[in-house]
Amino acid sequence: MPVLSLGGMRFQQSWNDLDAKAITVESQQSLQRTLERAVDLGFHHIETARHYGSSERQLGWAMPDCPDPGRILQTKVPPQQDPALFEAELELSMQRLGVQRVALLAIHGINRRDHLAQTIRPGGCLEVVKRWQQAGRIGHVGFSTHGDTDVIVEAIETDAFDYVNLHWYFIRQDNEPAIAAAHRHDMGVFIISPTDKGGHLHTPAQRLMELTDPLHPIVFNDLFCLRDERVHTLSVGAACPQDLDLHLEAVSRLDDAQALVSSIEARLHQAEVTTLGDDWLSSWRQGLPSWQTTPGEINLPVLLWLHNLVEAWGLESYARARYSLLGRAGHWFPGANADALDRDVEEDDLDSVLLDSPWRSSIPEKLRRLRERVGGGTQERLSSA
Repeated sequence: MPVLSLGGMRFQQSWNDLDAKAITVESQQSLQRTLERAVDLGFHHIETARHYGSSERQLGWAMPDCPDPGRILQTKVPPQQDPALFEAELELSMQRLGVQRVALLAIHGINRRDHLAQTIRPGGCLEVVKRWQQAGRIGHVGFSTHGDTDVIVEAIETDAFDYVNLHWYFIRQDNEPAIAAAHRHDMGVFIISPTDKGGHLHTPAQRLMELTDPLHPIVFNDLFCLRDERVHTLSVGAACPQDLDLHLEAVSRLDDAQALVSSIEARLHQAEVTTLGDDWLSSWRQGLPSWQTTPGEINLPVLLWLHNLVEAWGLESYARARYSLLGRAGHWFPGANADALDRDVEEDDLDSVLLDSPWRSSIPEKLRRLRERVGGGTQERLSSA
């Protein structure tokens, strides 16, 4: 596996699985140019998914005109309660890609325990995968996830998978136990969306740019991830050929990663301390209830994390997108934002579930401030899956 993978989530024309006639020449040419440059630069691994709109179809058209003897192709198909539906989706993926075999298949979105059960139970989705492996149509099998860390670790410890696609980057390191578990189980570790979900680093906040200088935030974040030998590849979600450039700069500086990252980490941490205080940083998670047990299903851990990102590093654009997804993205980004506070949820209601928090009296005001700065919009997940 190369240390950079070409992610297929941003270079397609539409998030709808368009009819072939609806795909424009301009869109296809742009994808073709991106693929050609990626191949020239050594991006041998390409990953896409059944529910990345027109991505599979367009990639299937482009690959024959851009051959790569070292190509490692991955797609992702979500689990289903009925394995026959899963198999039908898998067959459609192959048709869209125009291939008879993929080197890697990920079960897409093991975000809850029922998704894991649908996958590994007797007669479940993995039995379909094993049959396809025996027929030579699938190489290795892994899973992708936006789930809670304990669910990810549980999936890893089944020893049913060869690799995992998960979120882990500088601004979100909660999945460290999953990285450690994958390493113990000798699994491949693929970092999902380090540029977009890693803080909208393609359009970085000015404050963040200042704090990571002389590195671009993309270069810093890539080096942060790749300096860890347990991480094998990062997804580069390129919408055009130029989107590859900063990631290539990061690879060119890997030998100096530790020194470059450490000094910038220290600066970022100092900005947190100056803005938020040591006491808050060391204890803000303490005593927070889960979103399932919070009035209005307000997701306090996520909202207070967004509060920290905005206040310390100026990540308003990123926080705005994440805030607006809460309550609209199902199991991909569960719980609700703070819009219900003072409308359907009173401060006393919130106080009743914060009895173990040292910050119970100040959390409502922090939520109001966050809502004022990044609320007021709506956003749908890019993918309907």
